[in-house]
Amino acid sequence: MRLTAVQAEDFDTAALLAQLSSIGVGGIASFIGIVRPADDDALAALRLEHHPRLAGPALARLATEAQSRWRLRGVVIIHRTGRLLPGEKIVFAGTASAHRAEALTATAYLIDQLKTRAPFWKAEEYRNGTLRWVEARAADEAAAAAWGETVNLPPG
Repeated sequence: MRLTAVQAEDFDTAALLAQLSSIGVGGIASFIGIVRPADDDALAALRLEHHPRLAGPALARLATEAQSRWRLRGVVIIHRTGRLLPGEKIVFAGTASAHRAEALTATAYLIDQLKTRAPFWKAEEYRNGTLRWVEARAADEAAAAAWGETVNLPPG
C-alpha cells in the first residue's frame, strides 16, 4: 500500500493510521509535522508553496525509495500547502512493516529526505505584516546526507 499526496486540505491522522494498520502489520510508525509558534509568539502563519508538477512525483519517489530500502507493507506521505496557522498539521509520514525497527527507521528517513529533496518552500508570516522565507538549514542537509546514497529510481 502506498499513498502520497500534496494538498491544501487538512488530513485525518486517525484515518491514515487506520489505513496503515488495515494491511496486517506488526508495527506502524508515523511523524506529524505541526506549525509551531515563534518563540516570541509573533508568528501569524506559515505559507507553504510547492512546485505543482514536481512535488507529487518527488513524494512518490521517496515512498518508492523507502520501500526499496526496508521491508515495508505500507507508506503514506501527505504534505500540505497554503497558509497554515500555528497548531495546524503540515505533513504526515507513516510506514508499516512486520517489525517496529524498519517502520521507525523508514519514517525517520522519509522526514529527513522530505526536508531537502521535495520542492516545498516556507515563508513565515508575522503579526507585524512582515514575511520571511525560511532558508535551508545545514542540519537538515546533514541529516539527509547521513543516510548515504539514495536509490536512483526512475521518476514517478
